[in-house]
Amino acid sequence: MSPIEQMPTNLAAWLDYIEALHPKSIAMGLDRVNEVKQRLNLNPQFPIVIVAGTNGKGSTCAMLEHIYHAAGYRVGTYSSPHLLRYNERVRLNSQEVSDEDLVKAFVAVEQARQDTELTYFEYGTLAAVWHFMQKQVDVAILEVGLGGRLDAVNVFEPDCTVVTSIDLDHMEFLGNTRECIGAEKAGIFRANIPAICGDENPPHSIIEYANKIGAPLKLIGRDFKVEPDATSWTYRASQYSIERMPMPALIGDFQLNNAACVLTAIQSLQHLLPVQVDAIETGLKIVKLAGRFQSWSNNPDIILDVAHNPHAAKSLAINLKQSRHQGKTIAVFAMLADKDITGVIQALSGEIDAWYVATIDNVRGSSASSLSKMIVVTLPSAEIKIFNQVVDAFHQACIDANENDRIITLGSFFTVAEVMQDLQTKKTK
Repeated sequence: MSPIEQMPTNLAAWLDYIEALHPKSIAMGLDRVNEVKQRLNLNPQFPIVIVAGTNGKGSTCAMLEHIYHAAGYRVGTYSSPHLLRYNERVRLNSQEVSDEDLVKAFVAVEQARQDTELTYFEYGTLAAVWHFMQKQVDVAILEVGLGGRLDAVNVFEPDCTVVTSIDLDHMEFLGNTRECIGAEKAGIFRANIPAICGDENPPHSIIEYANKIGAPLKLIGRDFKVEPDATSWTYRASQYSIERMPMPALIGDFQLNNAACVLTAIQSLQHLLPVQVDAIETGLKIVKLAGRFQSWSNNPDIILDVAHNPHAAKSLAINLKQSRHQGKTIAVFAMLADKDITGVIQALSGEIDAWYVATIDNVRGSSASSLSKMIVVTLPSAEIKIFNQVVDAFHQACIDANENDRIITLGSFFTVAEVMQDLQTKKTK
């Protein structure tokens, strides 16, 4: 199909088309996407914040999005992956963009693409920024999909950059040490552009790269910090502080580090986008993000969390421990085979009473039997039930759980999406 003939007519058809366009779902490098960017004349004049990190990217983007919106700005946000609808990835003022607007953006990219092969993510990145330019946003927040240096969003010039955390994930693309992964994530930094890192133990590669290119780097614990108390927290930086801030609506003590990065970014951009403290407070109170320790219902408690690597699993374990109650905790558990499954199991071993394991309906999914064997290696006496599908595991968990128990669905965006779709279907009946 040529870039101009026989274009799809609806969003579902477009998504099928762009998914099949490139032979690989991930193809590192900026040459292709930069070439099409130039043809589209995508040179935004509005400020851009680029956010990278192993975990915390989505939360950080959501906080920035809600705070800037509360301050009265027109905010475009691009994030990934989505749970139920592609539209979740492209938001204007915290609202999902319509099918119609996404189709218009895809048409624009296709007309400019010519014979250049773009991956699904590259295509979507260009379409999102094209849409933000059409809507004349005041600020765009772009979440890195993978790594940083060679990620599609890095073809755009940021006015501020944030790296939330660095841990082992996507090692086949980014390297197998924190130093290697840190170097890839630091690739979003620019000379003389504010750079922020929320990792409490940052790899030397982050600091070295910032020094090498002349990026003014601010580190949590050194240049800014969090001081929590029972009901609020204080943000402190060398020349700026805000006391008695509300706790972010997103659950987890680790969210304070993300919030501190957000406040540092906002302060760094005050000359371009002034924000008052009341807007920060409002944004933190109302911010929401699906699938991050999301409580769906009670009696039994149903919790959804996309934790899919050891770092995220440790944070989830802390949340589970802090909200511990008298009943037992049943995990509906399914993961992709290329993830550190053992590391996730180890991180959660003390908080899960029963494992209902399932196979994800995805070519990269680990089989339920493989997951079961890995659990047994770490937890020889674990209670395990095996299912062919995630929804089967979830349904049985709902049958087995007493009203004082809780069910935590975790392991992948795919896992959470399947259960969320099932819950929403039941809700509408």
